Amino acid sequence: MNKERMYITELGIKFFGNESNKKSQINKIEILKKNLNNFKIFLVIAGTNTSQIPGISAAGINAKSRRKTALADAEFLLEGASNDHKYKLPLLNAGVTPALISHVCSKLIKIYPVIVPLGIGVKPYFKHLVVEDGDFGPSNCLTTGKSMSKERVINLYKSGLAIGKSSKQPILISESVPGGTTTAQAVMEAFGLQVSNLVGSSLFKAPRELRRKVVQKGLLNANLKTDFDSFDVVAAVGDPFQAFSMGLLIGARLVKQPVILSGGSQMLAVILLVLEFLEVKNKDDFIEDVFIATTGWLLKDNSLSDLLNLINEKYDVKLLGLASPLNFKSSKYKELKDYELGHVKEGVGAGGISLLAFLDGFKNEEIVALCQQNLEMMKSLGQISLEKDC
Repeated sequence: MNKERMYITELGIKFFGNESNKKSQINKIEILKKNLNNFKIFLVIAGTNTSQIPGISAAGINAKSRRKTALADAEFLLEGASNDHKYKLPLLNAGVTPALISHVCSKLIKIYPVIVPLGIGVKPYFKHLVVEDGDFGPSNCLTTGKSMSKERVINLYKSGLAIGKSSKQPILISESVPGGTTTAQAVMEAFGLQVSNLVGSSLFKAPRELRRKVVQKGLLNANLKTDFDSFDVVAAVGDPFQAFSMGLLIGARLVKQPVILSGGSQMLAVILLVLEFLEVKNKDDFIEDVFIATTGWLLKDNSLSDLLNLINEKYDVKLLGLASPLNFKSSKYKELKDYELGHVKEGVGAGGISLLAFLDGFKNEEIVALCQQNLEMMKSLGQISLEKDC
């Protein structure tokens, strides 16, 4: 076994995708290591009225708390446990926000994330990137078949494209979008992929039947004709994150920057939208330095891998996914142990940002210890909502 291969094996990085051969794995790791401390991390926080459907999301214990989830995630990613916090993290039925993991790991690798708020309803007090004039508010519930105006979708795309094209460094795209796995499923099904049993969920048991009905209703009401494109689909059943991230991804690749899409099915939906948008001859070059990075918890079953392979087959590309070796098996806290049981799993870039920390030489026990320390602090500071706050 060569030195690089041994290094990958020792770290415990898992690869997925049907082109997961040793040579491509080593090449991918070499690209990431070369750019390790130079990534620009974007956290796109977006509001969707799809998140208000009871039982659709675990990003908050009820619809009201899900309105504030993305803001609280962004604040925690930037500041961590803080006495000066403005937003309480939502009370969850199990687990704790993955922003905890992302905060700890972004501090370890010394990268300060850029927050992009879209349709959140309030102007964040913390530093952020403004990409829309005024606040359009959250996207409509996808069941309407009219999530957003096409004009808004194209403007968000153009904003992302300009930011991506001006990038002088590789980028990592992450998200906090309550209801986002449902809009991801709707986008993929609009393009003919049968994915209702493959799209994951922040919930322990994915609400597959509920989501199937929601998506079915949205696509029926959208009444997409035969000549629709990616913008039409996002306008019909998508969300603001997808529109902006399409542009950001394409822009960065136009200037040959590597891009990590840090997440699960929501990132695969963005890839699909981009592959639909690109001309056939450009697809292989485009995919060359694009990485899907996630947590090991999302790979517990094969659904994300199967989803990636569906996209590989449909568009004849060779996308490869990587999963961070992070685990909480040694943790003494229920909120962290819940991840091992299948709760929460991913979000706020936890997979990709923790993967970079591992590649930078940090050990699992260091990351777990810091997560526990921050968890203790956020609880003592009252940074997590209680039942009465919801």
